[in-house]
Amino acid sequence: MTERLSARRFLALLTDDFTELPHPTRPDPARRTAPDGPLGWHGYDASRARAAERTGESESVVCGTGTVRGTPAVLIAFEFGFLGGSLGQRTGDRLEAAYAHARAHRLPVVPLIATGGSRMQEGMLALTQLQRVARQSALTRDAGLAQIAVVRDPTTGGGWATLGAGADVVLALPGAQVGFAGSRVRPRDADPAAYTAEAQVAAGSADAVVPPGELRATLGRWLRLLTDPSDAPAPVPAPLGATEPPDSGREAVRRARAPERPRARAYLDAYFTDRAGISGDRCGGRDPEGMLCGFGTHAGRTVAYAAQTGTATRPAGYRTAARLIRLADRLGIPVLTLVDTPGAANDAEAERQGAGAAIAEVFGAVAAARTPVTSLLIGEGGSGGALALAAPGATWATPDSYFSVIAPEAAAAILKRPPGQAEETADQLRLRPQDLAELGVIRTGG
Repeated sequence: MTERLSARRFLALLTDDFTELPHPTRPDPARRTAPDGPLGWHGYDASRARAAERTGESESVVCGTGTVRGTPAVLIAFEFGFLGGSLGQRTGDRLEAAYAHARAHRLPVVPLIATGGSRMQEGMLALTQLQRVARQSALTRDAGLAQIAVVRDPTTGGGWATLGAGADVVLALPGAQVGFAGSRVRPRDADPAAYTAEAQVAAGSADAVVPPGELRATLGRWLRLLTDPSDAPAPVPAPLGATEPPDSGREAVRRARAPERPRARAYLDAYFTDRAGISGDRCGGRDPEGMLCGFGTHAGRTVAYAAQTGTATRPAGYRTAARLIRLADRLGIPVLTLVDTPGAANDAEAERQGAGAAIAEVFGAVAAARTPVTSLLIGEGGSGGALALAAPGATWATPDSYFSVIAPEAAAAILKRPPGQAEETADQLRLRPQDLAELGVIRTGG
């Protein structure tokens, strides 16, 4: 497990110019001076005093501004040594002020979380601070500002369920305890491995585990990528495979299915000078083999990408792509989609995971996007599972690709033709790139 650093030491890992924000004061003097807090919890004042003496802090969060690898941000660092980093009313005051400062100065927000949850000694008044936090996060999201959380050890309870899991990108320290249920309230027979940073990444609830020594560079890259809006569409990538269009539909299908054809990773490597990936659908699923999503730098500006890899895309992959497109849209970042799938996964498990609803999410995200979406068909375009990622009026195709209402073999079966007529059916479907351009389905030229 990573060493548990104090708030100030952790801030020093990330920035050299941290400046603390002024502490807000509570508007009600009676509440502010009430002995032992709002519940009159015997010994609460003494506990706070001991925590302050031990940590040098007056509350469980330290809020301020700092520059991380060239990008200024509002940083919110939890001090776990102060009553377990718990959230009370004064914690809520500081968080609210920090988010308000971020919006006033158009700065991204970086919560550095280490908390056991809400403060018992303030009862429901402590728990309702989560509503304040959620409201501030929502206002900041509506303002088009990024929120990148770093979850430390431990990150549990409402701190995880608001500041952590609700962030746009979630980075986690190795071995950190991360989960809604803290160690003292979860079932006795619960597998402790399920409550770790690594488990949250595997479940699609966090994006990456980052060692402390790499955190400044990783966070700096994310801040740079997510604070670079642009109105211009992403340029269409150059084809990496065949240069001449196929002579027939059957030839188009053969080319698109050829093992040696360039796939998504080759296109992303050629297109971006650097990139960082998001992972997971925030619903318990990932599709790392079928969908690659993230943000990268192309020709000096940020472009978001959602790229199918040539396999049958699973529901988690579609939900991750929808998450990516919605995030890019909020931040004003253009999107590039690479279309390449024989079709959506159609096994029983995919249906149980909500394949139809997941594909609908992507159709809806593309349709609603205000940021420009550029699409390139780089291989197989199998039915609605491929079309979901294709931007209407802004889709191009490489010479080694095809787009079809359904795979030729499936079309032949539906039409009750012998299997041997699949190639003839491919010709009839007019699925070649030049056919698609003639039909107005794709665009030609740059």
